[in-house]
Amino acid sequence: MSLNTDITEAKYKLFIEKTAASNLVWGLKDKNGWANSHSHESEEIDVIPFWSDKILAKACARDEWKGYLPAMIPLSEFLESGCVGMDENDTIAGINWDANMFGLEVEPLQVAFDILTQLKATNSTIRFKNYGSVDEFLTEISQ
Repeated sequence: MSLNTDITEAKYKLFIEKTAASNLVWGLKDKNGWANSHSHESEEIDVIPFWSDKILAKACARDEWKGYLPAMIPLSEFLESGCVGMDENDTIAGINWDANMFGLEVEPLQVAFDILTQLKATNSTIRFKNYGSVDEFLTEISQ
């Protein structure tokens, strides 16, 4: 594994652990909506970046995202609306990118699955609008 892969994997793991513990996700938002970019893999794939910490998000509010502000997203909303909605729109999640836009791009349902698995492993409870439990949500997105 390369150093870059080690770093991005560690940043992804940190995102999963911190968001499951805090029940919060951070994005960058301005009056027109959420910050987004194109995938490093293809200009045709849209990516919406998310962070596990307000400070990490704020560090990326520069260059083309100057004027964007960190915006808190409740974890249940991120999972139900964000991840499911991004999957339906063929959009990828950028996870804990740094100010140089370096970080993983992950399928949104994989992000949801990993967070839900972390919640289950730590016996954390979370209320959803559309799901009765973490297990029900996991079953739904695993199909």
